[in-house]
Amino acid sequence: MEYITDFRWKKGIKVEEYVEQLGKVGFQSIELKNASDIVIKMKKAGAKIFLSFTSNMVTSGLRGFFAQAIRLGLANIIVTTVGAIEEDIMRANGEKFVIGDFDSNDVALYEEGTNRVGNIFVRNESYAKFEDLMIPILQKLYAMKPRWPVSEMLREIGLMINDENSILCQAAKNNVPIFCPAITDGAFGFHLFMFQQKHSDFVVDVVKDFANIVFSTTHDEIKGLISLGGSISKHHAIFACLLNGGLDYAVYMTTASHSSGSMSGATTREAKSWGKIKDDSDAATVIGDVTITFPLVMIRAFEELSKEGIVKGE
Repeated sequence: MEYITDFRWKKGIKVEEYVEQLGKVGFQSIELKNASDIVIKMKKAGAKIFLSFTSNMVTSGLRGFFAQAIRLGLANIIVTTVGAIEEDIMRANGEKFVIGDFDSNDVALYEEGTNRVGNIFVRNESYAKFEDLMIPILQKLYAMKPRWPVSEMLREIGLMINDENSILCQAAKNNVPIFCPAITDGAFGFHLFMFQQKHSDFVVDVVKDFANIVFSTTHDEIKGLISLGGSISKHHAIFACLLNGGLDYAVYMTTASHSSGSMSGATTREAKSWGKIKDDSDAATVIGDVTITFPLVMIRAFEELSKEGIVKGE
């Protein structure tokens, strides 16, 4: 039996020790520490780890941390939404997003050509420059072949990028496939559409890519998932694992409530009713802003795994 322990600050406290202490504070702090434990377990068990996240997280400064997680071997398969692809390419080509305010005057922002993502500002100019980047990229892809499954296309784009903090770049270098089932749901999709108007035989094959993610793992493999947020990225990863016997380890991090019945709010407990997560799996759901919870969970995991030589320190 464990008991609640008072949290105490001490000079020079490390993140690892901070998360350890949170494990006996109560409420979501306990779940956060449990989530870190599960990430450590899934890596030690040799699990194939799926990492899913939504585009707003790549708008934030988590982008480089995702790239680092790929480089350090904490993600074997990525599932995300198309905005993440767009903004990773933008940032890799020098675009900078501005720290703004949740309570900004949105009408004024619109009039000055600025788009707001929470308290982050992205200029229309960034998307105009993105169009200039996409045209030569698509021309290169088309010269190679006219038909592309999404993950194979994204790998090829990643090989064109020279940025250590790029998700696409690190994934390509480390043979980590990136799946984006809703590839048309954004500016990227619009440029695919426009390119196809001039090249009618150019096809981005989403169905073939569904086969790719289904065959990316097997019933016999140990499978783990770190799911940040919800939407199609979360479900696509879970569904692929469901078709292969269910997950052995799962960590969900979200701000959504399970009371809505949404995929974003669905807990790891609910997933067991579908067979998405095995009955005896190690699983945790952390409610909170991922820009806070994910770094804490992962830094402690990196520290523990680096001590045992499973992850190289940096």
